[in-house]
Amino acid sequence: MKKLLLALACATALSACNDSGDATSSDAVANDEAILQSLKNQGLSIHSPMEVPGGLKAYAASMGTQALAVYIMPDANYALVGTLIDAKGTSVADAELQRLVSAPMDQQSWASLEKSAWVQDGDANAQRVVYVFTDANCPFCHELWRSARPWVEAGKVQLRHVMVGVIREDSPAKAAAILESADPQAALTQNEMNHAAGGIEPAASISAETSAKLTANVELMRRLGFGGTPGLVAQNSDGKLTYKSGVPRGDDLSSLFGSLQAQE
Repeated sequence: MKKLLLALACATALSACNDSGDATSSDAVANDEAILQSLKNQGLSIHSPMEVPGGLKAYAASMGTQALAVYIMPDANYALVGTLIDAKGTSVADAELQRLVSAPMDQQSWASLEKSAWVQDGDANAQRVVYVFTDANCPFCHELWRSARPWVEAGKVQLRHVMVGVIREDSPAKAAAILESADPQAALTQNEMNHAAGGIEPAASISAETSAKLTANVELMRRLGFGGTPGLVAQNSDGKLTYKSGVPRGDDLSSLFGSLQAQE
């Protein structure tokens, strides 16, 4: 990511959506269209114009789940992607980026996770919900499942396993066996308890409905920036999302799941 941003000192973006109805804002976007298109071609999403001090034209943008600020030079032929600071070294665009990009994206991402095909693992009334992109064949997903038992069994964390089939040829069929089971949570547990012996028996066939769900889950996993499993997403008390690729261990696990100490 850092190398890409450095390379984009002249340009960078994904799909633009500008909801501003202001004529001045619309004219500004039209004047900047060529450089904005160059940014889009590089992979960024341009969300809307953004107010910043210093006289520069600015746009709130994102790449994946990362919010970025784009600054357009006066001739509209060049753009900078980076951090604008004041004389005290304080970033001046953070609050606007949070309002225009991060907060809406977090809300949309969480809503997408809630609607995905997931399997409950733990108490429905647990204090904390963590979504996990899980492949039935993934050894690291299995390690996470075992590591999470103290929190899950204490009723403090509910894992929601968003099932995908990406590791091996029979991964989709194993995911289908879990999702199509009469008791998906029991089927997931069976897979993990017998993981060393191969896990759950793959489904003989996958229904069109389940296949569509698995495809949508993989697309969501990629959209949220995960290249493999496990990928974890948790929501903080302020609504911000925490993303974690791979198996959290030690302090990272406690930070993600919270304290196991009983609260008086």
